[in-house]
Amino acid sequence: MLVGSDIGGTFTDVIGLANDGCVSIDKVPSTPGDFSEALLEGTIQVARNLDCEPGAIAHMRHACTVATNAILEGRGAKVALITTKGFRDVLDLRRIRMPRLYDPLYHKPAPLVPRRRRFEIDERVAHNGEVLQPLRDAEIDRVIDLIGEAGVEAIAVCLLHSYANEAHERRLGTAIARRFPEVYCSLSVDVLPEMREYERTSTTVVNSYVGPVVADYLESTVRRFASVGVAAGFELMQSSGGTAPLSEVRRLPAQIIECGPAAGVVGVQKLGDAIGEKNIIVFDMGGTTAKASLIEDGRFFVSETFEVGSELSATSAMGGGAGYSVKLPVIDIAEVGAGGGSLVSIDAAGGVVVGPRSAGADPGPACYGRGNEQATVTDANVALGYIDPSNFAGGSIAIYPELAVRAIRDTLAIRMGSTMEEAAFGIRSIANAHMARAIKAVSTYKGRDPRDFIMVACGGNGGIHGPDLAVSLGVGTVLVPPAAGVFSALGLLCANVEVMAAVPLNIMLDTADWLDVAGRLNDARGLHGARLGSTSVNNAELSFLMRYSGQAFELEVPIEPAMLIANDVSALVRRVFEAVYRQTYGYCAAETQHVELVSARLRLSALASRSMSELLKALPRGEEHRSSRKCYFGARHGFRDTLVLSRAAVPIDEAITGPAIIAEAEGTTVVPPGATVQRDRHNILRVRLPLREHP
Repeated sequence: MLVGSDIGGTFTDVIGLANDGCVSIDKVPSTPGDFSEALLEGTIQVARNLDCEPGAIAHMRHACTVATNAILEGRGAKVALITTKGFRDVLDLRRIRMPRLYDPLYHKPAPLVPRRRRFEIDERVAHNGEVLQPLRDAEIDRVIDLIGEAGVEAIAVCLLHSYANEAHERRLGTAIARRFPEVYCSLSVDVLPEMREYERTSTTVVNSYVGPVVADYLESTVRRFASVGVAAGFELMQSSGGTAPLSEVRRLPAQIIECGPAAGVVGVQKLGDAIGEKNIIVFDMGGTTAKASLIEDGRFFVSETFEVGSELSATSAMGGGAGYSVKLPVIDIAEVGAGGGSLVSIDAAGGVVVGPRSAGADPGPACYGRGNEQATVTDANVALGYIDPSNFAGGSIAIYPELAVRAIRDTLAIRMGSTMEEAAFGIRSIANAHMARAIKAVSTYKGRDPRDFIMVACGGNGGIHGPDLAVSLGVGTVLVPPAAGVFSALGLLCANVEVMAAVPLNIMLDTADWLDVAGRLNDARGLHGARLGSTSVNNAELSFLMRYSGQAFELEVPIEPAMLIANDVSALVRRVFEAVYRQTYGYCAAETQHVELVSARLRLSALASRSMSELLKALPRGEEHRSSRKCYFGARHGFRDTLVLSRAAVPIDEAITGPAIIAEAEGTTVVPPGATVQRDRHNILRVRLPLREHP
């Protein structure tokens, strides 16, 4: 039996796949005190549904928010940083970016390591690896003594130009392991062996900051599962889009910061392969956040620039400045604090604010009846009639519509002088505007027109808001797959086991020694392929990080390995680079402008044994149900009699014209007036929206 599980801020989703191909799904409220409690509860339930004993679970594939929450909540490890003399303040200097240009009172978040726990060491290596100032044993002993007095839980080591010569960092790592064997330690040569001092330092610090928290969570989870007879091997989703064994996650825990959203994107990519859709906007809305990503020509984008801890988490080199830089491979995902549990308030200027604060799983939205009296987005959807109170999250949570109505009236309607329905629809509209920013961050802001894509809406709230968002962006078709509310867990079941290897190059494209480059790539493949654990590499993808000479940021350029043995490699690689550059920025520099090859990325993978097509066939089809109720669709349409039906009741051979609501245990799909919906042979809902013609 194979189990995929995704822990979110509000719900924990679990999918079990038995050896005979049967599937079971469970969605339970998350348990923030100890996330493994809900995980075990859901796992035991799906095993019971499939008539399996816990001991029959052979493999667990998992995504969680543990690393992300440690940063957002400021409860990571107490970290010390060792750096080259003169570079103590790199974390304060950061990059010269202000996310709020016109806010004179804005302060960037404090560094994860305060200045008193940053220790300089007298050594120096040049950019070419030449040792300018040797590292003396007495200097190592001095710094280690200072760290011992600080009483830290983790250590990060980042020395100047160590990517060109790792000897000094390795000596420090050996000394630290000998003196503090129980303290978590990250060396930048293991985390990010590349130039750029701030990004390398920040990433190494983040890795150490979350390392002990992630390790404790993994050990607690494995121990809890073992206590009920589950001895399955665990794999965790990485931010880059592949799963990895526990040994790899313990080594590089920063790579799982965006693992939950990444699992959803992987699932949608596999879905696109199964149904022949190559250009997709991924919209994933859960209880706490909403995420967006882009799939183009069947590939998702992997970025090297990411910030965690800011209001809009996005992979943009030009934006940012409000969070902590993590320069590790991560699927290009934009995330905003707008989910079902996002709290609604009125600011000092009288404006309505939705999020980023969330009611979470406990107490949850006002309609949960657990003490929260402040309105949320879910309360608005309940009050508008979109959510069925009797079947919310499969009946695992009781919903009280009268509490949602009261919260909206007290929080917003009375103070704004509007009706409850107008206030609820306003909440929904503001939430949609926030989420549109996330979609634009991965499309419009990167030179892509959303109208050239379809949208796949997933997550527990994706189907509720996806169609309206599509209309605002000019997207004509929204697909809502079966099990949309647990789609990240489903994506885990068909994800590849992968590791990413970084190979620093720092050479000019015109003068590159391609035999040397190929040799270094082959060496990296052999060295890093062992990180896959018991599986073996059966697929390798290559990309170069490139830029015009003198630029500050690189573009990732996918490269076919066969190019490296062609007659004119440099010319071929330049043409690919310029095509990517033109698509991103709308122009290219003159042919006389030199191009730099900064580094290479190898994605080494063992392909998944299960396909999305198999999983779609195995998912239960459900029963047919039809009813109706009145729902409010804004001032233009007002209250409308709305058909409410199950997915199985949606016809395959004809379209239903909205308004309509497709209600399921894992989520709800709202078909607005004027749109149509029908079901295809894969059991996917296809919502087509009335839009103006593409100019």
